[in-house]
Amino acid sequence: PTLRRLAHHLLAHYQKGTRPVRDWRTTTNVAIDLMVYAILSVDEKNQVLTTYIWYRQHWTDEFLKWDPAHFDNLTQISLPVESIWVPDILINEFVDVGKSPHVPYVYVSHHGEVQNLKPIQVMTACSLDIYNFPFDVQNCSLTFTSWLHHIRDINLSLWRQPELVKFDRSVFMNQGEWELLYVLSRFKEFSVKSSDSYAEMKFYVVIRRRPLFYTVSLLLPSIFLMVMDIVGFYLPPHSGERVSFKITLLLGYSVFLIIVSDTLPATAVGTPLIGIYFVVCMALLVISLTETILIVRLVHKQDLQPHVPEWVKHLLLERATILLCIRDRKKFSQSRMQSVDTSRQVESNDSTAKLTPYACEDPRECGAVGGTRSALAFAGRTEGSAALQEVLRETTAIRQLLEKREEFRDVAREWLQVGYVLDVLLFRVYLAAVLAYSITLGTLWSVWRDA
Repeated sequence: PTLRRLAHHLLAHYQKGTRPVRDWRTTTNVAIDLMVYAILSVDEKNQVLTTYIWYRQHWTDEFLKWDPAHFDNLTQISLPVESIWVPDILINEFVDVGKSPHVPYVYVSHHGEVQNLKPIQVMTACSLDIYNFPFDVQNCSLTFTSWLHHIRDINLSLWRQPELVKFDRSVFMNQGEWELLYVLSRFKEFSVKSSDSYAEMKFYVVIRRRPLFYTVSLLLPSIFLMVMDIVGFYLPPHSGERVSFKITLLLGYSVFLIIVSDTLPATAVGTPLIGIYFVVCMALLVISLTETILIVRLVHKQDLQPHVPEWVKHLLLERATILLCIRDRKKFSQSRMQSVDTSRQVESNDSTAKLTPYACEDPRECGAVGGTRSALAFAGRTEGSAALQEVLRETTAIRQLLEKREEFRDVAREWLQVGYVLDVLLFRVYLAAVLAYSITLGTLWSVWRDA
């Protein structure tokens, strides 16, 4: 009976259509408070943040006062929110109506203080910066202001101290992808086109993404594939296994990018750094495959392959071996001297062959050839046999063919040495580029995460 009697006393002649002040010059001060309960979703493509907050506000209603002594010392009562005046405070960043539960009552104390406590699912527009994904920190604002009343009618203030609001995570459910860092609050008075001033209270909700899932599912597979690409340089360059191995890696990385394309956030204004990282890794794999194809083509043995130019020998087999600290550079130098001596010997043999059609290198062979010549002379004088002359011509042709084949082998051996040195040089340049790129990205992500 006391509650009914008090409610009838308060609402019998109450006019909820007007601001509850006895003097119209009195400003209604609305104190508001906010506590973040959960981060429901972050839509990077549409730039929408969905949060669940506990919103509180209180103000003084001069027509909802009573003397507790007349009502059994009752100091507080709950009244229907539709029966009293409620300030028109909205959030400017609202883009959609969330599924918020409806709280039908407000608490009213005997001093006329009205407390309106309600949970709200807030879907607000937010400028999301995904460049640092997955180590990104987002700062989204919730601006509470009266949509119609200027500051002389409704003024806003903070219910609690800003320090208490900033680090209040008592009700936050922090088991999702995002964690709440802090909530900043700031009061501001603004006007639109030189009209009356309005009061607004801004809450900056600062959240940070937990990067562990994306590190395991995105970064580590890419790092493993790049490490395998570097290890692939230890395969012999003159074999075709390296080319097929690197083609398989490139194909596997392409499939990996197709799989993770749905995981990466997409916006129309920018690309996250991890997307650039994947593109550069793909480019490095293509460069590695191109380098391998060139080296394999260089060291591949061909009968029509020319001699290695002298400047190439000087730069790669002498200078580069010292610069790259190749242990068997003496072997390269000795092999080069042997190849030079062999080429000179071949040239002298060719000149001797031109002067003496039946010249030879081995004394035993020369003795055999001399014996054959004397036999031919004797046979010519005696029998004039043409069969032995044909055998001699065939023997000379076989000797020249073997000399030519040995020369081709020396040329192929020289190109193989050049290919090995060039492969070591390009591998170290490639390794330095990969390390510099990895250290730069790791440093940037570490700085952003700590900041």
